[in-house]
Amino acid sequence: MKRKRIYIAYTGGTIGMKKSSRGYIPAEGFLTETVVNNAEFNRDEMPLFDIHEYCPLIDSSDMSPAHWQLIADDIKSKYQEYDGFVVLHGTDTMAYTASALSFMFENLTKPVIVTGSQIPLSQLRSDGQVNLLNAMYLAANYPIAEVSLFFNNQLFRGNRATKAHADGFNAFASPNLEPLALSGISIQLIKGQLSPYVENELQVTPITPQPIGVLYLYPGISRDVVKSLVNDNIKALVLLSFGVGNAPQDPEFLSVLSEASKRGMVIVNLTQCLKGHVNMGGYATGNALLNIGVISGYDMTLEACLTKLHYLFSQKLEIETIRHLMQDDLRGELSR
Repeated sequence: MKRKRIYIAYTGGTIGMKKSSRGYIPAEGFLTETVVNNAEFNRDEMPLFDIHEYCPLIDSSDMSPAHWQLIADDIKSKYQEYDGFVVLHGTDTMAYTASALSFMFENLTKPVIVTGSQIPLSQLRSDGQVNLLNAMYLAANYPIAEVSLFFNNQLFRGNRATKAHADGFNAFASPNLEPLALSGISIQLIKGQLSPYVENELQVTPITPQPIGVLYLYPGISRDVVKSLVNDNIKALVLLSFGVGNAPQDPEFLSVLSEASKRGMVIVNLTQCLKGHVNMGGYATGNALLNIGVISGYDMTLEACLTKLHYLFSQKLEIETIRHLMQDDLRGELSR
């Protein structure tokens, strides 16, 4: 049987770093050399692979919409040559990139798996080898036709994942959707669906930077704090509210949001809780937001909500269309 071929885009991150007197640093060519010379990656059961190291390598803290575009265009240019794709990425903003790519790609018929590690591949006890080996194996043998994120033996839908642990191997969680697959003694598909054998042309929707604000509510938040963020330069606001979508009923606070919504600002209500749905009809405090034009983000992660807003605003759509599509399930990012 012909071996599958996987394209690995090394964008940067801990997985390929090298130890130095100044701590771990990115080093050109080091990851490729480490992987190519590791017998585990070259076993007959593994797919063939090519590694492309980005130059310069990108620290995930510096990731931007321009970098999402770079990665998407890179995969599109190689799409016909490979059976699957693995994106190596720093963990800090990995869920943002996975979410953004999920919206940018349309007609995806091959797996795109984002992964990385908490300890560099070259170091003792690194989680990098297990993460990369599994991502490559899954991309070759389990063609789940969507953007996913693999970490700590779990394959998550990319736009459902969030970083939940700063320094543990179980760095990512998918609070509102079970993993697509679990990698144990055997690989178990849970929510993942193998891609149908159809050939649609891959489309990539360009994303451009958009002015989007995030407001984290807290008891006693003042009108002035809200007003300073809600200005004419902001196109959308993600409101991180209490519980199932509740916020203060202070008339001044609601007035600021109401005026912004009338001006055409898209205001999306997400819960601060790690797990659960927004239900603004459940309590009077949530209903007050609904009445002034705030829309529900349901159970989206902050990463999915922000990147979805970037995706929609980049298409020059009407504001009401954006409000409608934010509440629609476009790529499996929300449950109503």
